[in-house]
Amino acid sequence: MAETMLTDTIADENVWAEPKPTALLILADGTVIEGRGIGAVGHAVGEVCFNTAMTGYQEILTDPSYAGQIITFTFPHIGNVGTNDEDIETVNMASASGVRGCVIKTDITDPSNYRALKNFDAWLKSRGIVGIAGVDTRALTALIREKGMPNAVIAHAPDGAFDQQAIGKEAAAWPGLVGMDLAKDVTTGQTFRWDETTWVWNKGYGHEENPVHKVVAVDYGIKRNILRLLADAGCDVTVLPATATGEDILAHKPDGVFLSNGPGDPAATGEYAVPAIRDVIAADVPLFGICLGHQMLGIALGGETKKMHQGHHGANHPVQDRTTGKVEITSMNHGFAVDAASLPDSVEETHVSLFDGSNCGLRVKDKPIFSVQYHPEASPGPQDSHYLFTRFVNLMRARKGQEPLPEQPAPEAA
Repeated sequence: MAETMLTDTIADENVWAEPKPTALLILADGTVIEGRGIGAVGHAVGEVCFNTAMTGYQEILTDPSYAGQIITFTFPHIGNVGTNDEDIETVNMASASGVRGCVIKTDITDPSNYRALKNFDAWLKSRGIVGIAGVDTRALTALIREKGMPNAVIAHAPDGAFDQQAIGKEAAAWPGLVGMDLAKDVTTGQTFRWDETTWVWNKGYGHEENPVHKVVAVDYGIKRNILRLLADAGCDVTVLPATATGEDILAHKPDGVFLSNGPGDPAATGEYAVPAIRDVIAADVPLFGICLGHQMLGIALGGETKKMHQGHHGANHPVQDRTTGKVEITSMNHGFAVDAASLPDSVEETHVSLFDGSNCGLRVKDKPIFSVQYHPEASPGPQDSHYLFTRFVNLMRARKGQEPLPEQPAPEAA
């Protein structure tokens, strides 16, 4: 009885247009959520999370860190500004979209934005993303907050014909993200150089013509806007695959090394990435990591990571920078976190979440090494954390005997 009531709550009966559902979201516990199919026809299995961002759905859906996940958007109007060719975040265009599916409340409308080139539904189809509309995403979010992120299968069949028993078995059998290395599925297949800078209204993207700092970025699922901000900061960026060894990285004689975001379990990817990171640490090269890179850096320094109950996904997460006392609003996307209590005395916790107190940053006390859990590139999200790229540059400048640049501080609260 409880399961039926839950299904009735999550399915929004007031917006039905068809006599029967054309999409299902079947959770591993047997809960069946009905809706209208959008995007690609077929089905996919993954972990269901929720994202609270009100904008930037295209950047979210092309963020490789979402590989293996089905995204529930809590904001009801998704797709209303259409899609374009400029807001894609994945670098490895040869790989399939990392995200497994998306869940939204209201029907997709015709785009209303001067930059739109394609309807959101057509864009989902072109990228092979299965979606479901007509769902009470608030109720689904409440379920995730109470029970944690469930494994599920999302299915879309225009004729409404589903083998619910088989789909339910697939959802229940999927092992989940713990122990899963997904970086190898989204990383670049070859080394390349990056010089594109950030987007400017009425001008588009530019190029860094006079870089001064040689940076190696290890791609565990890196986002384009991270690379653009590194270029903005005067970095000559060389991107290496996730499997790059310490010898591969140091062979480029970098002024600094960047460890990128990415999907999956950091302990699993760390099987091959952590030894490389330790080689860089031993070389005393300035090191900056975010998201998955932050987590694996924590492991390389002797700490541990843990799976979170509901994760952090959104563009409105408050974080305190303990080195300055400032509070910044950040963009986040992670289901694992560094256990601050496991870090050795040589490592300082620099940032904490003001939502739940979880670790959001660290630095090594006697080395030019730091990292943060969140996404300072702000794509999508606020730009409060752009100063971190200057912090990284200043570590490289210090090694060259140069004066530090002023950090752009996080804005004061209004």
